[in-house]
Amino acid sequence: MARSPSLHVAVIGAGIVGAAAAHFLAAAGARVTLLDASGPAAGATGASDGAVSVASKKPGPMMDLARHARAFYGSCEADGLLRGLFHRRSTFLVARTRLEAELVAEHGADLAAAGERVLDVDRPTLLNRIPGLGDGVCFALEIPDDGHALGYEITQRLLQRSAVTVRRNAPVSEIVMRAGQAVGVTIRDELLPADAVLVAAGIGSVGLLGLGDILIPRKGQMVVTDRAAAGRPAIDGHLMAASYLAAKRGIVRDNAHIGLVIDPLVTGQFLIGGSREDHRADQATDAATISAILRDALDLYPPLRQRRVLRTFAGVRTASRDGLPIVGPHPHLGGVTIATGFEGDGICLGPFMGASAARMILGEAPGVDLSMLAPQRFSRAEALA
Repeated sequence: MARSPSLHVAVIGAGIVGAAAAHFLAAAGARVTLLDASGPAAGATGASDGAVSVASKKPGPMMDLARHARAFYGSCEADGLLRGLFHRRSTFLVARTRLEAELVAEHGADLAAAGERVLDVDRPTLLNRIPGLGDGVCFALEIPDDGHALGYEITQRLLQRSAVTVRRNAPVSEIVMRAGQAVGVTIRDELLPADAVLVAAGIGSVGLLGLGDILIPRKGQMVVTDRAAAGRPAIDGHLMAASYLAAKRGIVRDNAHIGLVIDPLVTGQFLIGGSREDHRADQATDAATISAILRDALDLYPPLRQRRVLRTFAGVRTASRDGLPIVGPHPHLGGVTIATGFEGDGICLGPFMGASAARMILGEAPGVDLSMLAPQRFSRAEALA
């Protein structure tokens, strides 16, 4: 990136996307103030499953973007920035009925068409890799090149390696404009001057930018167990049920859907999720939803009966109306760039999208075509309606 020592950027939102943008802006010489209503990784970034997964993405732009984003993780791990935080691991797509097997096979074909390695796994091989898998599993595919990273660890590392001013408990109430150009932001009654503003505040972007008809909150409830192994993942890969793929591909659209994933953490614990509850912005968990998640998880992987639930939690993701993130310059507010709407894909896409937003602010091309994510797609659609 080109050096920009005179530029001051106010980045709103200290999740993984905002932290990545702040890091790469500072690396290019810009002066950066990172603002958050609470603190780093306090929102969706800190309430995520950590999947750096192409296997989970909807065919089309999201699958292609995830491939770029996963490769970016690999390069950041190799150059030392994210060393020790990004771990390669397989994703297993599993089916328990004939219809689910057809869905998994179709998704596997889409992954292969996008350039992914997709491996057929017969049941004996699968049981050797993951002993104790439920009797109902009748079909599986392995996506061997996926990975895992904990969002709060990535956020912390990016900020540790940056000359960035981080202001916690600093809710931004307004982007201050003058002659159509951003000149700063208001924090309570304080004006913070800035030459450019990046809004990466998740659902907090709604009020700042008037995106209430474009962005919706989507709550997800999850479970963390005790350790099944010491200092290593308890099973050899991430289990993703066909129910999760059905939600991602838009086949299931109810507001209380369970899309099951069983995530073996590097601590030896399991993270199990999760619900997809549209228009829910609270962070409470409830017994009915958690019980439904656990019943499904026990059916898929019965050895979980030996584990204890340590805690349950909920995260609120921000989904866009058309299912794609919103990344790019604001169509009407000069000097304002948007990076939001990542829903459950923020951990996978976060560092790459943050770096891409930084390039846009510096006047550079992001390196890959992100035109499908441009904010003006919504204003164009409304103008044609």
